[in-house]
Amino acid sequence: MADISATQVKDLREATGAGMMDCKKALVEAGGDIHRAKELLREWGIARSDKRAGREAREGVVCSYIHHSSKVGVLLELNCETDFVARTEAFRRLANDLAMHIAAAAPFYVSSDQVDQATLERERRLCRQQALNEGKPEKVVDRIVEGRMQTFFKEACLLRQPFVKDDSKDVESVIKEAGGTIGERISVARFVRFQVGEKPSSDGQNAPPSLS
Repeated sequence: MADISATQVKDLREATGAGMMDCKKALVEAGGDIHRAKELLREWGIARSDKRAGREAREGVVCSYIHHSSKVGVLLELNCETDFVARTEAFRRLANDLAMHIAAAAPFYVSSDQVDQATLERERRLCRQQALNEGKPEKVVDRIVEGRMQTFFKEACLLRQPFVKDDSKDVESVIKEAGGTIGERISVARFVRFQVGEKPSSDGQNAPPSLS
């Protein structure tokens, strides 16, 4: 199996608009060849939304979800390109599913791009110290830190989290697939999650406790 770096995955994602997990899978199957990986994504139908990547998603809905316990609630703004799509049952069902996911998984950010520098530095420092305390050789500590940071992103960032209704996919992949089916760009604009007795979490406004 080819040794695929986080940078390769990021570059492919930026070039195609496909989800992180799909990009990594394509790179693995392509042996690290980014051009072949792009072809694979097109063959799989995942990169179809590329042509829509530059189009603005200015329509959409604000969806609310209240857990049956009445102790957790979510407001989510999900965007699309046209009011027609915003009014469809499929789009509104996706918004509700994502709001329910946020209630259950409690993300702090929409994407890893939103994580502030102070939080990143704190997590990297803690991950490094943990690895050293565990007696890991210095030469492999950086690789261990990177792996644990990826775990942090999967726990703290909505798009990186395994989808609660199908944990074989991350949330980003679910949104990409929905956009491919509907034929428009779909994006999460923002969310806020309320839980009784806690401060609301909203797009990284409140930094998460250390997940290390």
